[in-house]
Amino acid sequence: MSRAIELDAVDLTILAELQKNARLPNKELADACGVAPSTCLARVRRLRGSGVIEGYTALVDVGKVGRPVEAYLSVRFNPHRQSLVAPFIENTLNRPEVQEICHLTGPDDFLVRVAAESISALQRLVLEHFTSRREVAFVHTNIVFQKWRGGPVVPGEEQA
Repeated sequence: MSRAIELDAVDLTILAELQKNARLPNKELADACGVAPSTCLARVRRLRGSGVIEGYTALVDVGKVGRPVEAYLSVRFNPHRQSLVAPFIENTLNRPEVQEICHLTGPDDFLVRVAAESISALQRLVLEHFTSRREVAFVHTNIVFQKWRGGPVVPGEEQA
């Protein structure tokens, strides 16, 4: 697990603003933080260099690109062996429907977020990709009706 770095109020404002809009021009970001553009640019570079900012991404409405059925698949292995984890993750991430995979503690081993073209496409994915694998003992499918995004990530209380 990576350790947290010290962040001051300017760093926190930069992170909050970039999480709301990663395309915010540096001058506008500097204005929002109350610092000079050169200071802001140096801070953003430091946050990227230290790994606090991992990258920038576009949020895509999966329904508007032909994948309106979103679901979370809880996947359980039997046996749950280390040698099976990497091939499963690599193979699963190569599926166009797969948005994210989390390796978990508890009764389920993985949580896989998917976006499919239809209910029948989701069923094919579950049957042909997941349950056909020998190590997969159980798949529980939860279809997403609606979702909401939270606000910007802020440091834990110990870092604040």
